[in-house]
Parts: sequence; structure tokens; C-alpha cells
Amino acid sequence: MSVGIFGNTGYRSAPEHNCTIIKMAESSVLESSKCPLVFLGKTGLKVSNICLGTLTFGKSTTLPSLTDNIDEESAYKLMDRFAEWGGNFFDTADIYGPKVSERILGNWLQKQERDRFVIATKVRQATDRSNPNRVGLSRRHITRAVEESLGRLQTDFIDLYQIHAWDPAVPLEETLRTLNDLVRCGKVRYLGASNLMGWQLQKWIQVEEKLGLEPVVSLQQFYNLHQRMSEWEVFQVCKGNGVAVLPWSPLNGGLLTGGITRDQPPETGRLGQEAKQDNNQTVWLNWNKHRKDDRIWNVLDVTKRIAAERGQVALRWLLQKDIVASVVVGVLNQQQLDDNMGAATGWTLTPEEMEELDKVSQLQWSYPYTMLRGDRVNPFHPPLNV
Repeated sequence: MSVGIFGNTGYRSAPEHNCTIIKMAESSVLESSKCPLVFLGKTGLKVSNICLGTLTFGKSTTLPSLTDNIDEESAYKLMDRFAEWGGNFFDTADIYGPKVSERILGNWLQKQERDRFVIATKVRQATDRSNPNRVGLSRRHITRAVEESLGRLQTDFIDLYQIHAWDPAVPLEETLRTLNDLVRCGKVRYLGASNLMGWQLQKWIQVEEKLGLEPVVSLQQFYNLHQRMSEWEVFQVCKGNGVAVLPWSPLNGGLLTGGITRDQPPETGRLGQEAKQDNNQTVWLNWNKHRKDDRIWNVLDVTKRIAAERGQVALRWLLQKDIVASVVVGVLNQQQLDDNMGAATGWTLTPEEMEELDKVSQLQWSYPYTMLRGDRVNPFHPPLNV
């Protein structure tokens, strides 16, 4: 059996002259292992529990450290393969490329039955740094950005339109009324957010309810076995209001793949590029910081032990969190995609394994959260545990 990132993918190696047999076997495996479709939060929209992120499509300038992105033809093959696995959910953004990722996805969609796929994109970041009005969540920028995204995607509607981050320069009412207009006129079906704090999401919900606007249905957030800070506040808001969580970077830029040690820095992917440059631009890609963090290596010890018999543990742990609807994965080749899709269905982590992973990856509580822990538990209003 070939071994994936964290376990068996279910494929057998064989000589080239058995290609026909291999294709038949793979077809059978794919048909029986199609990823399940789940509701996106409180909506009636069904999405695959794995979402294919497209940041790696095209030679991106979004993250200068990404030097190993894939060309358009390779992207088409990955999207074809994802569809074979039963995937119907794609995530992109106008800033990816910038603009290149949306264009590649749009070209691929022209050869597909559009209504079978759910397309999510984002608005907020600067797409033209020479123009001060081509950024943010103002009415002017959003209305122009959505038209350009629709054009690149070559579709007349976007299934899920997400703000890429908060914009403190614009009144929230202006942003939400503009997004509401996009839904009412049919250019957008649902609204989502990304990279928010708890108070920001709660404020959005309060304003939408006060003004009778279209609700936020999902939150795309940096969340994995290493980065669990969102559980403390913003996920409490999600759970209390039926907002679906869409984790991005489920393997933490390659940190949770299981192929690295303290003495062996990663050589590929986001973390690998950052380790080579060693410029420490961001916390989540800071190799020197990660190498000194005992908690990371304790988490990897447990995941490797469970994965030896189970499968892709890091993704499966996320999929079994009740607030998670779909996990956004980014890949560079078919092997990575198949490894990730192997976590989508067919097996589960036991309650004991989930508990062990929760415990070893638990963050140290700090004030004021420590004040909320105690013995006052009302059985009719239990605490929100994520």
C-alpha cells in the first residue's frame, strides 16, 4: 500500500503494463470513497467536506515565499481529480495571483456543468496598490471587485462571497448593506467571512439582525491541531449562531505533515520556503519559533502514532469537530490531493483518540479565560466545547 502524508491512501503500486487494471481499481476506490456532502451552516447549500483551495494556482505574487506554485494545465488536472473524488467546493480570492487563480478556475468551469459546483471567493485585500480605492470593504470597492471576480470566474453568480478580513476604515453598515444588495440582485448567493475576531463576528451578526440584512453563514479561519486560538471566542460565536467553520491551512503550512523533525527543517511548501529565507515575517510560518515549541512536537508524536494505523489524522481531527463544515486544503500535486481526500470518509477517529489529540494540542489558558473555568455547569445550558 502507498503511504500518504499521515497513513494509507488505499492505492497499490504496480508495473506500468498494468495501467488499465490500476485505472479500473482507482475508479472503483474513488466511487466507493466519495467525500460526503454536508450542509453549509444553517443554509440548505450542500458542499463537500473537503474544499479545494486555489492559492497555489498560477505563479502567485500574494505570498512571495511561494515559489513552487503550479501552472494552469496542472491546476486543471487537480480540479478534475478533485471532482472525481466527489468534491464540489472550491475556494479562491481576487488577491490570489492576484487575479490569476480566479481566472484559472473560471477557465476550468467553462468545461463543467456550473450548477454542480460551489464557488467561493473573497474581497478586501489590495488588487492594485497604485490605486488607493482598490482595497477594503467600501461600497465602491466591493461593487467593482465583485464584477471583476464574476468576469474572471466566467459565471453570473458567486455561491459564497467572503470578506477576506475586517476593514476598520469603513462603517460596518456600509459593508453589510452593499453585500446584502449583491444577494438581492442575484450576483451572490451567500455571505461569508474570514480571519475575524470574536467581537467582530458578533457585531456583524447584531448589525445584520438589527437592519434585517442577509446573514453571514460561514467563517473561514486559520485552525488546526497547532493553532486553536479561535476556539476561545470566535468559534463560540459561530456555534451559538449556526455559522459554519471552514478551516484553512489544516496542516499549518506543512508543519503537521509528519515529515519533519526539529533537526530537519521542511524543504517544500510555505513553511519550507520560509525556513530557507528565515525572515520570520509571520508567526505561523516562523520556523525558528516552531522548532523551540515543545507542544508542536508532542502533538506530532501522538499524530504519528495514531496515523500508523489510522490515516490522515490532522485533517480527520478537524472534520470531526461539530462546528466544521468543510476543510480547505491546498495542494501542489495529485499525491497530496489523494492523501488529503483519504481523510474525507470511510473511517473516523475514536472518542479516545479525539480526546488524546485534544489534550496534547490544548493551548494554555490565560486571563480572562481562566476566570470562566469552574464547576458552574447548567445541564440545560451546557458550555460550548469545541
